[in-house]
Formats: sequence, structure tokens, C-alpha cells
Amino acid sequence: MKRLSIILIFLPLLWLGCEEIPPVINPSMGGGNPNEPTPVEDQERQVLIEEFTGVRCVNCPAGSQAIEGLIDIHGQRLIAISIHAGSFAPPYPNSLYDFRIAEGVSLLSYLGEPLGYPTATVDRKLFDGEFDLQLGRQQWAGFIAQELLEAPKVKIDILRTYDEVSRMLDVTVKLYVQETITESDVRLSVALTESDIVDLQLTPDSSTPNPDYKHKHVLRDMMTNYDGNPIDEALVADAVIDKEFSMALPEDWTPENCHIVAFVHLGGSSKEVLQAHQTGVVE
Repeated sequence: MKRLSIILIFLPLLWLGCEEIPPVINPSMGGGNPNEPTPVEDQERQVLIEEFTGVRCVNCPAGSQAIEGLIDIHGQRLIAISIHAGSFAPPYPNSLYDFRIAEGVSLLSYLGEPLGYPTATVDRKLFDGEFDLQLGRQQWAGFIAQELLEAPKVKIDILRTYDEVSRMLDVTVKLYVQETITESDVRLSVALTESDIVDLQLTPDSSTPNPDYKHKHVLRDMMTNYDGNPIDEALVADAVIDKEFSMALPEDWTPENCHIVAFVHLGGSSKEVLQAHQTGVVE
């Protein structure tokens, strides 16, 4: 009886000891459809990564693949723009597209020439211990994770209408200021990107360009100046600011693959991005 009593006492403890502990899920993980962005009231910090690339850059596909992997991890909280500029960007004679645009060339000069490729800036921030904004592929994950820990000083919503006949895109960017921003030079940039563009790209797999390569997040145009439009309104807590833009999409763009990327950033000696957001051109 004494032995039976001891067993009965320890049975509940054994049950607790065998209870399955659910895994801790990182709230930043998971994909999510960028055409259906998180409601602005639930919006967390969203980070911008700007990759500089080119169709003649043999190492750049590895950088693009790394970015896709990071997007798989962070979902809508990581927003990518791929800028074709620099010595590797000129198209091949038989390329279908020339991805270079004037704004991309200006951004390369504005954000600084890289020492090597793959290269990207993360929130246009000069991180401690770094000498310039351009970062190598192995650095991206750590600095992105660091930026995601910050609370957004401003939240962004993007309202758009697209007319399939005229191809006219009308965009309203709404800024919801969360805390007073004291910097004197604050700007808004609005970019248009397109993904899944099939065209030539040099890769390590062959000495000749791959004709079936899918280019992602290509910077196609900007609805603002390349370095952003100044925000003249007072950026005080609880302020709501609307900015409107319009343009017609070129015939060779696929609207279903296009995204509007809006981000608030500084415009002085620091170019730091305070918050980014994107949504699809087509719902």
C-alpha cells in the first residue's frame, strides 16, 4: 500500500514532465501576401533593403537568392528594391530589357559606390563599426534583425486605384506619425518595382547569360525625386499626412507583378529610413 501511495503521488508529476511544450514562434516570421498588407493599426517596424545589381554581375544572383530567403523569414516586414546601376548593369545586345533608370544611377551615387558585389543597404543606415552604407551579403541578416527591434516612429498606409484600360495608377500615401520627429529634413520616397521579369542574367552556372532568369523587385520608376520629396508638414505625434501621386504604367510592365514601395527617411547627412511599406498595384 505504501508503494502504491508513492506511485499515485508521483503520477501527476510524470504527466507534467511529459507535457509537450509548444515552439516559440517569432512574430516576424512567415510570408504573407504583399498585395494584402498588414492593416496600418497593426503595423510593426518594416525594413527596407536596397540591393545594387546588374545583369552582367555573376555573383549577384547569390545576393538575390539571399534576399528571397530573408523575405521568407520576415515576410511583409522586409521590403526589397533591386537597383540596376553601375558597371555590371548595361544590358546584353540580345537582352529584352534595359533595367537601368536615371533614378537608379543617381541612387548609386547618393548611397555610395560599393567595394564589391553582392551589396545592399539596410534602411540606409550607417551601422556601428561600418565605414559606409553598402553592406556585404553576410551582414544583411544581422542588421535587418537589429532594425526590426525598433518601434516605428511613423506608420504608412498606401491607397491605390489602377485603371486597366488607361493603365493609370493613382496613389495616396498616408503617414500616421507615432511620435514627434524632430529632424529638420524628413522625406518621402515612392518607388515602383516589378518582379518575375524573365531576361538574361549572368550566373555562376554558365559562361553565357541565362535567358530564363527571373529578376525580382526591379526598380522600374519613382513617383518622387530619387532622394525623396521633403515633408513640409509638422511631424508631431498623432498627425496624419496625405501625399498623392499619379502615373501611367508603361505597356511592357505587368501590373500584377508590380508593387508600390513608400518609405519615410531622413535627407541630411543621415539618410536613415524610419519606416517602409509596400502594396501591390493590383489588389
